[in-house]
Amino acid sequence: MIKKVIFLICIAIAVSVTKLNAQIPGDRIEIKEILDAQTEAWNKGDISEFMKTYWADDQLQFIGSNGPTFGYENTLQNYYKRYPDRGAMGKLHFDVLTINKRSRKVYSLIGKYHLERDKFDDLEGHFLLIIQKIKGHWKIVADSTH
Repeated sequence: MIKKVIFLICIAIAVSVTKLNAQIPGDRIEIKEILDAQTEAWNKGDISEFMKTYWADDQLQFIGSNGPTFGYENTLQNYYKRYPDRGAMGKLHFDVLTINKRSRKVYSLIGKYHLERDKFDDLEGHFLLIIQKIKGHWKIVADSTH
């Protein structure tokens, strides 16, 4: 009888752990889809669509080679200035290196980017994104790209 109870408890724990772990891959898939959406929009030359993955709020933080930028609109305008046309934008490719869960609604992502351009030098570097679930959607709330 005790063996049956222990066996049932082990099964219950295994099922609970499986359900808990099942949530994490789903989050990771959704977060990777953010980068897929960015890549697709960028490679079409559509900065506005690219920016839809960011939190449209004055508290958005972006740190690039020119220092910090605060706010969605300021970040958008910086992208337009730095990449005024398709030639400057080139073709974007991301490699995800790590995705770490920070809390129930926050992940960090470290990756590498490569921007292949015909008329300009190629660009590449690394980035750290803080991604938060806001109103049911994952959004980039902080981006440090170098």
